[in-house]
Amino acid sequence: MKRTVTFILALLFLSCGEEVIEKPENLIPKEEMVNILHDLALLKSAQNNIKPILEHKELTIMEFLYQKYQIDSARLAQSDLYYASIPLEYQAIYEEIDARLEKRKKAMEGRTKKRNDSVREAGKRRKDSIKTLREAKED
Repeated sequence: MKRTVTFILALLFLSCGEEVIEKPENLIPKEEMVNILHDLALLKSAQNNIKPILEHKELTIMEFLYQKYQIDSARLAQSDLYYASIPLEYQAIYEEIDARLEKRKKAMEGRTKKRNDSVREAGKRRKDSIKTLREAKED
């Protein structure tokens, strides 16, 4: 029984080491792939807001990314497929993207809170000044 389990574990270990998909010659480096997919996530989430800009420039989101990163659709697809064939590598890419998006979200929430606090404070000062003026007129 121990030999069977050992054999199966060894077989699994060796099969995980095989390259499922051959590494493309023009593979997009991991860090650049993270940047591309991060930008894609941001652009997709802001799609309705940036639509007029893209239409004015006669671009789609993907065309914009291809121009920005000097890549084409085939290179992106091959690189994405290659990284997807290495689950731990692909997971690391998406964890990095998630971390960046979370950092950006917290920064935006901080700015929004600061803006809302300043608006509330301005409203409070306005009410106080109106109250002071009314009190002065009554006296």
